[in-house]
Amino acid sequence: MNNRNGIIALVLIAILFYRGINSTAIAALIVLIVLNIYAVIQDRIKNRENKQYLKGLSKDMNEAADETLLRYPFPLLILDMEGNILWYNTSLKDIFPEDVPFGNNIRFYVKAINVEDIFKRKIEFYRDVIINKKHYNIYPRIIKRTSSKNKDEKSIILYFHDISNVKDLIATTESVMLIEVDNITEVVKSTENDNAPLLIAEIERTINNYATNLNAMIKKYDSNKYVLSIQDILINGQINKKFDILDTVREINLGNKYDVTLSIGVGRGGASPRENYKYANMAIELALGRGGDQAVIKSGDKVSFFGGNTKEVEKRTRVRARVVAHALKDLVNESDKIYIMGHRNPDMDCIGSAIGIASAIKQLNKACYVILPEDHKAVDFFVKKLMEDKDYDGLFITPDKCLKELEDTNLLIMVDVHSKGYVQDLAIAEKAKRLVIIDHHRRSPDSIEGALLTYIEVYASSTSELVTEIIQYIFERPKLKQIEAEGLLAGITMDTKNFYFKTGVRTFEAASFLRRLGADTIDIKKMFSDDFESYVKKAQIITSAKVENNVAYAICPETINDIVLAAQSADELLNISGIQASFVLVKIGVDINISGRSFGDVNVQVILEALGGGGHMTIAGAKLSGMSPEEALKKLKDVVNKHLKEGEKK
Repeated sequence: MNNRNGIIALVLIAILFYRGINSTAIAALIVLIVLNIYAVIQDRIKNRENKQYLKGLSKDMNEAADETLLRYPFPLLILDMEGNILWYNTSLKDIFPEDVPFGNNIRFYVKAINVEDIFKRKIEFYRDVIINKKHYNIYPRIIKRTSSKNKDEKSIILYFHDISNVKDLIATTESVMLIEVDNITEVVKSTENDNAPLLIAEIERTINNYATNLNAMIKKYDSNKYVLSIQDILINGQINKKFDILDTVREINLGNKYDVTLSIGVGRGGASPRENYKYANMAIELALGRGGDQAVIKSGDKVSFFGGNTKEVEKRTRVRARVVAHALKDLVNESDKIYIMGHRNPDMDCIGSAIGIASAIKQLNKACYVILPEDHKAVDFFVKKLMEDKDYDGLFITPDKCLKELEDTNLLIMVDVHSKGYVQDLAIAEKAKRLVIIDHHRRSPDSIEGALLTYIEVYASSTSELVTEIIQYIFERPKLKQIEAEGLLAGITMDTKNFYFKTGVRTFEAASFLRRLGADTIDIKKMFSDDFESYVKKAQIITSAKVENNVAYAICPETINDIVLAAQSADELLNISGIQASFVLVKIGVDINISGRSFGDVNVQVILEALGGGGHMTIAGAKLSGMSPEEALKKLKDVVNKHLKEGEKK
């Protein structure tokens, strides 16, 4: 009964009582009651119809929303909290031609996606993810949904934005190329005075002609440095030719005793010319840090290498060693404690240079610790000999203890390593606020950044040689104990293979200095002596070797899982007549470790870089996972054969 009818009924009832009840009033009251009952029934029917209408409308809207999402022009999918695919729309088929089964994890299709980072809101969006040769920006959004158990759960919607056209547009713009003549001073000095000006002019003419053929703008901004602005599409042609300008310049001969070599850094794929210039600078630093005579292309996070087949020529100056020594001394004096760390599976160059630096720091009256892992088989003899002297009590510290004690005011010195993939403990390197790097390996793309002082000299025989020179500049009258001098000399001896490889004048000068301090060559020989069991195992590895195209390959027996023995066996294989390079594979856990050695005619560094490793032309290593030793050997042989064929074409 509505309000109006209620008021009328009350008025009628009042009249009945006032005038007396009669048949007319009763009839009117009955009619009114019937009308109100009818009105109530109609109201209920109407409410029911409204509810049905709203329910239908809601269903239609849900169906419309589902249809909209299903046919949404941008590809999108929904993930659960573990990253499993719950749903995706039809546009996703533009990205993945094959059907994507529900329940599969997104990491199987897009490795860049990290669900944990999304839920922690560490990721705003994923930039330039390549899927099936197309470029996408991927935008994650966290939503709530009701699960099959009627529980509220969080999910993620991923929106895929195709930016391939934008990338193509960028590709038509200009890239930046930096060219530097590596050894102009040495080459000119090796040329007769009459021909020196002609040689310089020929080098300039060759580089200018190269720029002209590429229709590039070129500007010389230093005596041996050039910057070029070049259409990005033309870079692909240089990649196909493997930057043949490197070979062209090397063939210049006007009486010079050394070949002319170039370092080239290319920056491409950036959002602006400034960003491409930044990439080019980083690329040429990599090229120079790897010994020169090569081209490096940096496009975003991707780095590509070309060339690098020429042996390094000693060209570093003592000026830099002196500057580094003084800077290091200042950093040590400004620090509370100093920690020294090398690479995984430390060898004699690593531990020898660490002990040399530690000795200098102690002479500066600073607390110093050498980080040494529990497994240090390759240097066990030297470490035990050190521990016999009470002066070295408390010198060594485990990585775990260092990580707990390391403070912002402490200094971390990394020796014989600069790569994230090979450093003994990456967590320590990342935690250190004050960092120094001293190394002689070719610069790696995954170099540890943020060092206060970086001294990477690829032309040095070893890190021990660099440390020996630094010590001489820190003190007027440097003092080293006999065992410390022997550790440094052992490091030089090991990395030069008894002074056969990469030995320059300064290598022998450093060795002479250490010999004067009492380093005993007989004691050093003992450090590299094998026990009978190791000797037999090494013989087994060498016996199993097979030779193809003057390259020896060996897989360690299953009973041998020692990377040191594998490396030593690779060295021994080079003593066999006719073998130019050797590779020994050893399975350690789930990894296949490869040790490569050569005399320099075969560049083992370039070969093993193709497998994710690195090192020097004559000494290099790599690690493969998820395959058997036989599968790793096949993969290695494919790379070696490809490298040898390219060498024959040249």
